[in-house]
Amino acid sequence: MSRSPSVPDRPTLELDPEMSDEERLSALKEHFTDITKVNQKLRERVDAAAERRDDLANEVDQLQRENEMLKTTSLYVATVEDVTEDGVIIKQHGNNQEVLTDVAVQLREDIEAGDRVAVNDSFTIQRLLDTEKDARAQAMEVDASPTVSYEDIGGIDEQIREVREAVEEPLVNPEQFEAAGIEPPSGVLLHGPPGTGKTMLAKAVANRTDATFIKMAGSELVQKFIGEGAKLVRDLFSLAAEREPAVIFIDEIDAVASRRTDSKTSGDAEVQRTMMQLLSEMDGFEDRGNIRIIAATNRFDMLDSAILRPGRFDRLIEVPNPTVEGRHRILEIHTGDMNLADDVDFDRLADETEGFSGAEIESLTTESGMFAIRDDRSEVTMADFEGALEKMEAGDKSSVPNLRYAY
Repeated sequence: MSRSPSVPDRPTLELDPEMSDEERLSALKEHFTDITKVNQKLRERVDAAAERRDDLANEVDQLQRENEMLKTTSLYVATVEDVTEDGVIIKQHGNNQEVLTDVAVQLREDIEAGDRVAVNDSFTIQRLLDTEKDARAQAMEVDASPTVSYEDIGGIDEQIREVREAVEEPLVNPEQFEAAGIEPPSGVLLHGPPGTGKTMLAKAVANRTDATFIKMAGSELVQKFIGEGAKLVRDLFSLAAEREPAVIFIDEIDAVASRRTDSKTSGDAEVQRTMMQLLSEMDGFEDRGNIRIIAATNRFDMLDSAILRPGRFDRLIEVPNPTVEGRHRILEIHTGDMNLADDVDFDRLADETEGFSGAEIESLTTESGMFAIRDDRSEVTMADFEGALEKMEAGDKSSVPNLRYAY
């Protein structure tokens, strides 16, 4: 054990009676300086002792907590199955054992079926736990509103109108549906080739409404372990219910809602289990509230008929490749900030890009600008567009920048 340093001696003062007044005053000043130094050392000792005392107090507190933890019996997580007059029926996690147990009076009024609770070795409920939520569900909520507007989407005016009627209007003007005495469409399924504007439509809806926007891909719902995908679906809809009004956008829904088969593999069984949970959440016994669903797919032919029936997706909207008028409008949108030469002919380009999607037309405008930059020019000419068109038709799309098939 380390010994404490000795306390410094307090200096003493002895005055010679034969000293003059000046010598006496000088001796007193020197004595006062010595006393000040000793006092400073004592203060430092006191501060160090106080700091050491605090450290020891924290150490004692930590040891006491560890001791209490070692003496406390372990608690187990269980789910309340039912609350009856005879007691509470719980199911312990892990072994699925159902037990009839009792609960403290102060907790009984707060406990309901479905709650998560902590029980001891005697299955006595010790406390009520918070509802478990998957962090992945929280991460799918879009905090910032997308910047895409309907004016940024060209060539699909009819589809925009149908989506606005089915999704935006019930959120912005619900009184119109109440006055008409009808329920608004519960969900919209957008289907068509890649790059035609399906994802942009969903972003535009999120931009126009104050609703919470939750975006996920169907492939994110396909999980490795049994029950995880279904749990994630439940948590997503629970999150939407807490944040309503809300819009849930499911991209690539064919990954989780493909047509059911007789396959017995565990992977296919888990995908089907997740789809059944999705079907239940979309059209279950409980009212879904002010939650709208938008889904998108490039493989409409793969979807199971159960998810396509009214009540789940009331509107099936095809988003095809744009017509010649649509291609003309898309060219205008994506060249709005470009420095174009007078010889650029949108009518001719619209005719020559037959079969192009909106994303491919956007890439065409970007590549034509790259042709101009390559020649050290700031003005984009018709020849640049022709060169970009030839390059894309040759199939060299891998070198085309900004080629976004999730348009």
